[in-house]
Amino acid sequence: MQENLLMYISIFEQNIPNMSHNLLKGKKGIIFGALNDMSIAWKVAERAHEEGATFTLTNAPIAMRMGAINDLAKKTNSKVIPADATSVEDLKNLFNESQEILGGKIDFVLHSIGMSPNVRKKKKYSNLNYEWYKKTLDVSAMSLHKVLQVSSDLDAMNEWGSVVALSYIAAQRIFPDYNDMADAKSLLESITRSFGYHYGTSRKVRINTISQSPTVTTAGSGVTGFDKFIDFSEKMSPLGNAGSLDCANYCISMFSDLTKYVTMQNLFHDGGFSSTGVTEAVMDRFGE
Repeated sequence: MQENLLMYISIFEQNIPNMSHNLLKGKKGIIFGALNDMSIAWKVAERAHEEGATFTLTNAPIAMRMGAINDLAKKTNSKVIPADATSVEDLKNLFNESQEILGGKIDFVLHSIGMSPNVRKKKKYSNLNYEWYKKTLDVSAMSLHKVLQVSSDLDAMNEWGSVVALSYIAAQRIFPDYNDMADAKSLLESITRSFGYHYGTSRKVRINTISQSPTVTTAGSGVTGFDKFIDFSEKMSPLGNAGSLDCANYCISMFSDLTKYVTMQNLFHDGGFSSTGVTEAVMDRFGE
């Protein structure tokens, strides 16, 4: 299975030249969730660095021990600040320390955080462990509200700042093995709309989610049947699945001033999957 997943990486990653346009020159950010070079957050950090941004990197201490975030920090000349995104105190320290390191208020934040103990333990949705369920919602969704509330209380973001959180279409449709993460993504998107209104009216900060194609990441590969589903999604998407580098480029555009009036949106970045009922490629499978 792992070999199949790695094979898909070469399919997803388009041969896009690393051409900088200085879209984020002078901007300061915080990037949550870079674990290893399979992470979308990792590629966002690389692209943000190429586009002239400075930023801090953060992840939970336990995740940092599992990943290679310090290698990314060296590559992008960034500082790493450990923080549990479910802890308000940790988040206060993160925003205060980031402003000190970067020399001013924050212009962009990437929320790329998701974890479900029920998925990890292969509990069915109809037989959840409710304490684990609470953990899923806290880590994967409520953490966004905490990030936004802390940054607002500290007045830590510049006007026209941008916050992007990564979501998935299971927030709107049933994908059985996605389990309670679907509920978390629904909550994540609701928080985006609700806080987007309040942050927009008070500070002109914009908040959006990007609903990404199924992507080969450490977290995604833990979902049962992921390699088969990713093949199905490829055949159901007129443009094919959007790769992690393409998602990173989309995030960069959302952090830039080119999209300063886009807020409170769930933006599908999925090769057309979300608007497609069926494709010839999928129908052909039924004839086999």
